[in-house]
This record gives sequence, C-alpha cells and structure tokens, in this order.
Amino acid sequence: MAGLNDPFSREVFRRICATSPERAVGVESERHRRAALSFARTFGMAIHLEGTRCPFNWDGSALNGATEAYVILHEIAHFALAPPERRGLIDFGLGPGPDTVDRAAAESAAVLSPLSREKDEAAASLLGIIWEAELGQPALASFLDQNWLEGLDRSAASHFTAIVATLRGRGFPTLTSLGGSDKAKICRCRRAD
Repeated sequence: MAGLNDPFSREVFRRICATSPERAVGVESERHRRAALSFARTFGMAIHLEGTRCPFNWDGSALNGATEAYVILHEIAHFALAPPERRGLIDFGLGPGPDTVDRAAAESAAVLSPLSREKDEAAASLLGIIWEAELGQPALASFLDQNWLEGLDRSAASHFTAIVATLRGRGFPTLTSLGGSDKAKICRCRRAD
C-alpha cells in the first residue's frame, strides 16, 4: 500500500498480504474455526455449546462458535478491546452486526454513539485480521472483504496507519512484537481488563 511511511504499519500490511485472498473451505475451514475458538478461550470467553441457537455473535456472556473463523476472531477483538462494563452487553453495546438475528435487542443494548461505534469497529476489524495473519489464516480475504483498500488513492494508507497506531497505543498488536515468528507468543497482548 503506497503511502505507508510507518515501518510497523508496513510490516503489519506485509504480513496480511502474505496470506491467502481466498477463504478456507472444507476441512481447512473447520480447522481454522477450531483454532479461533481455542484462541477465544485464551481470553476467557465462554462459547455456546454446539447446536445452541444464538441470535447474537456475543450475547453478553458467551460467543456463538457456530460461525466462520474470521467472524470469531473479529468478536474476540471486540472482547479484547471492550472495557469490562461493555463485555456484558449484547454485541458489546455496539448495536447489531451483520450476523445479528435479533436486531432490535442489539440496538436497544447499544451504548456508543455512531462515531464511537465506527472507531471501535475499525479497530476490531483490523485486530481480527492481524490475528488471522498470525494464525496462518486467510487474513487478506478479510482485509479485502472489509474494504480496507477503499479510498486507496486518498485515505486508505493514513486510515490504516491511524488504526494500527490506535491498537499499538492499547497494547496491540504484538505480531510477536513484529520481530519473530514464535506463534506461542501470539497472546502476548494487553487485554482491556
């Protein structure tokens, strides 16, 4: 991405681009989902039992695990970024997401202004994508799906750099401190506890 002057942002972008632009399918998709669920558990997130009907990705107490890995990682990012008082709210008090079934309940649980929701959404989006890259999952597919290249000729690079800076200011991402490849260090990040 032209215009990425910050070395850390360039490295984050390089790692995202080193992954597949195609979603995993079949056995690989299930392996990614299970890895994402395992990652959720490292944050202390409860996960609904298989077969549980979940009208929200996060109902304030447990994660809907019957979805794609990239959605799970995005929800983990919301959990990690949310202050404790928002973790107990439906969809983290952000209002309904694209997969929310009970949209009215999610909207009534919203506590952030639309602008604050957008900022939180951007941070969770990029953090989830970064974790996809670290887990060897198709982060580039999510990066493209979530329109991170929109406005490439105008503002994509500065927006990307600003969100990376915001995440770094909050103790994320580590990407193993962007210096190594030891996957065991992936969880070394400050949680919002």
